[in-house]
Amino acid sequence: MSQQILIADDDPTQRRLLQGLVEGFGYRVALAASGAEALEMAQAQDPSPIALLLLDLAMPGQSGIDVLKALRPARPSLPVIVLTAQGGIDTVVSAMRAGADDFIVKPVSPERLQVSIANALKLNALTGELTRINKRIQGTLTFADLIAKSPGMHQVIRLGQRAAKSQIPILIEGESGVGKELIARAIQGESERAGQPFVTVNCGAIPENLVESILFGHERGAFTGAKDRHAGKFQEADGGTLFLDEIGELPLDMQVKLLRALQEGEIDPVGARRPVRVNVRIISATNKNLTQLAEKGHFREDLYYRLNVFPIHVPPLRERTEDIPSLIDHFVARFAAEEGKKVQGVEPGTRAILEQHPWPGNVRQLENAVFRAVVLCDRPYLALEDFPQITGVAIPHPAPLAMAANDMFEASPPPPLPPLAFEPERPRLAAPPEATHDGEIIAAVDGQGHLRSLHEVEREMIRLALEHYRGHMSEVARRLGIGRSTLYRKVRELGLDKHIVAG
Repeated sequence: MSQQILIADDDPTQRRLLQGLVEGFGYRVALAASGAEALEMAQAQDPSPIALLLLDLAMPGQSGIDVLKALRPARPSLPVIVLTAQGGIDTVVSAMRAGADDFIVKPVSPERLQVSIANALKLNALTGELTRINKRIQGTLTFADLIAKSPGMHQVIRLGQRAAKSQIPILIEGESGVGKELIARAIQGESERAGQPFVTVNCGAIPENLVESILFGHERGAFTGAKDRHAGKFQEADGGTLFLDEIGELPLDMQVKLLRALQEGEIDPVGARRPVRVNVRIISATNKNLTQLAEKGHFREDLYYRLNVFPIHVPPLRERTEDIPSLIDHFVARFAAEEGKKVQGVEPGTRAILEQHPWPGNVRQLENAVFRAVVLCDRPYLALEDFPQITGVAIPHPAPLAMAANDMFEASPPPPLPPLAFEPERPRLAAPPEATHDGEIIAAVDGQGHLRSLHEVEREMIRLALEHYRGHMSEVARRLGIGRSTLYRKVRELGLDKHIVAG
């Protein structure tokens, strides 16, 4: 689904003209006939929110400047392009001070409008992503920054917000790729520890002989190679949050020390003479069933009960399909802006298939699939062939049996196979048809039925193009889809210089 643009103008003729232009650019359009109506629509909690506002400044009642001033506190990140017939410097300054992102003087140039909309949406996508990255770094990410509209995620957010108000140990359960770390960061961002260190430890990625040193630290000379004192992850997270990801992978001997750290609030660095006090909030996560691991003796029961005080289960993406459309739109806008692509959305049929896909890799798989599709797509909308791993549809390849001067491919049907003998005869391609006056055909096979070399076919194609366009190199290069310098080089190499009559 393409992004939705709100057009606010009290002139019905101008609204229709702008609607035709914007829809021609590939966006969906919502219309408002007054400033008050535009403000109400822009602030509405709609499943498909307004992505950009085209705002006329001169409207009766609530003017465009009034709308800007009232809109900015509610939606500070909404891009606004103002339109007016008065292009004076005072008007421009007033609109920009009120929060406009761009200014266009009527009558509107279609090219200018299209560029302005594309730039505003791109900048907004990059700014939004940068804001989320900064919040993650600063430890201030909140649940409002997450894309979570499904009932299952509403329960997760409700539990997370309650847990954030206390220091209770939290265990986040869920499959790989559902976003457990984002939930943990949002819990810290809404707690009194917001802005403090958030330290992540993947317990399954640490070599067993280094687990103790990485978690609890070590003193200089504590073991061979310990040339300097090292503060462990607990000390790095002092005053903040320690996120223990894949806690089920932690070795049993380290589970004992972790249990003591949780109970006593102090750790024993390797080689230290006395324990060190730490003030750390523990949030752990796992994609395994810790109850079964504890029953089999692979995880300590006392540590399990200590960690599993406040469990939060994050449902897989296949159980919260309401989030998929918003996630798709977010990833398309983000990656299109990052990669400088003109992709605006996903075709309806493709979107329906993506929404029905089970996504065993959850949000991480969806993110990577959209990333790949955006990078490879050269059209305004992603289609089935941009998701071959998901839809099973690959990009079609034309069969280059014969190339005609009108850029169409024509192939002669293969002859019937001869009856099998003791030594089967290799089937050959049919001989090319004769060239005609209306459209000369460049054969891909010779009179013997064998494929011709690329050099021969290329020479004949360029010769035909030079004759057809009477040696005009600029037109020939454009029609063949190559640069003029490349064309000149090939003409010289192929000995076709005599066909050049104009540059």
